[in-house]
Amino acid sequence: MKGNKILWGLVSILTMFILAACAGETEETNPEENTGTETESDSNEDMEGMDHSEMDMSSSGEIPEDLIEAENPTYEVGSQAIIQSDHMEGMDGAEATIVGAYDTTVYTVTYTPTTGGEPVENHKWVIHEELEDGGEAPLEPGTEVTLNADHMEGMDGATAEIDSAEETIVYMVDFVPTTGGEEVTNHKWVTESELSPVE
Repeated sequence: MKGNKILWGLVSILTMFILAACAGETEETNPEENTGTETESDSNEDMEGMDHSEMDMSSSGEIPEDLIEAENPTYEVGSQAIIQSDHMEGMDGAEATIVGAYDTTVYTVTYTPTTGGEPVENHKWVIHEELEDGGEAPLEPGTEVTLNADHMEGMDGATAEIDSAEETIVYMVDFVPTTGGEEVTNHKWVTESELSPVE
């Protein structure tokens, strides 16, 4: 009788160990699977040139002190235009109200966020006035710069490489995403070529 109790006790303990081991394997496996999925998703976004999942679409509307207002923009402040750009979901095809128009040089940049994580490739857009000690514009592709912009988490203070440069007029705009939701205000930046007239 006593032997049976000991035997059942050992079987119970052994069963608990087996269950705990199985649970432990499941817990270890799932995070790896999830991480793999997230990494694949992130890399897809990076391959497309931009990962704006952490982008703050609205801004305070503050602009760099040395940014010059455009004298004769195609789209005047207060007018409407259609956004022809898919920087993020709900942007392409949205009707925008022009809040500001500025003459500058815009860059696409690749940088590693100060918060860590994978590099963000070909981010659109950073303007010359948002570079720390940017010097004379335009900068050549491959130039290393420090970003002084907070469009995305981990962007301000990050070291970046210039991918491309274009002298143009950039616009700050308000728009309601085509996917619904709240109005985006003072969005930075949309270039002149990314806008079309309202028909």
